[in-house]
Amino acid sequence: MRKDEIRPALLMILPACLFIGALAIFPILHAFRISLDRRMPVFGISYFVGLDNYRFLLQDPRFLQSFLNTAYFSLLSVSLELALGLLLAILLHESFRGRGLFRAVVLIPWAIPTVVSARMWEWILNPDFGLLNYLLQQIGLLSSPLNWLGDRVLAMYALILADVWKTSPFVALILLAGLQMIPEEVYEAARVDGASRWQIFRRITFPLLLPFILIALLFRMLDAFRIFDLVYVLTGGGPANTTETLSLYAYKLLFQTLQFGYGSAVAVATFLTVLLISAVCISLLRRQHHG
Repeated sequence: MRKDEIRPALLMILPACLFIGALAIFPILHAFRISLDRRMPVFGISYFVGLDNYRFLLQDPRFLQSFLNTAYFSLLSVSLELALGLLLAILLHESFRGRGLFRAVVLIPWAIPTVVSARMWEWILNPDFGLLNYLLQQIGLLSSPLNWLGDRVLAMYALILADVWKTSPFVALILLAGLQMIPEEVYEAARVDGASRWQIFRRITFPLLLPFILIALLFRMLDAFRIFDLVYVLTGGGPANTTETLSLYAYKLLFQTLQFGYGSAVAVATFLTVLLISAVCISLLRRQHHG
């Protein structure tokens, strides 16, 4: 595009950019403004407290526990999704009979709404008649059923299992697009030079695929750190708040106890954490691009 065409193009998209910017920025600024108040309408309380909510937030053991729960869930689930998504992408990239059908089947978990898949996993993980307990008992790994969603340790791993099942296809789709952009001539030259499959993957596939891995990491970390619906349906944050995430804690403060001021402070803290994660991932992408 020539320089004399850039200005009219920018003017044409300016109204849309302003509208989208206002639509995104206004709720954030409004939430920050409310977070500076002690506001509990049910008791008729509403007055300015400045940063007191944020000072209390740093000392709130439940907030700290929710933050650690969210971080642990995000790191473990996203790591597993990247590994499984890479394996699926490599498999889907191969040529075999029925590949189109297999690609469609693999994407089904991602197409199912989260609430629907959460209800499905609630039945699968049921301690009395769940499919997972039945299969593990049949192959001899369990002698008695486990209460997956009611155990303080197992509940988090049950959430991670459900999340990995649902979102690994999304990662695989991104990585498959990256694999299809790698020229076949590069692989042919490596085979001619006598490179093994592992050497080809380590020296060609993985380095060329790394930008797409970082893109998948960016999307999934942002999504995982804001996880709400899966946790809300499966555990509600229990047992004993061991699976309560930041988004769920903010929801309970805002809509169950009606602590609008402190709930907004938790929501703003969650937003700032997600913003920091986004900045780190984008920095890695830029470094990879310039490198």
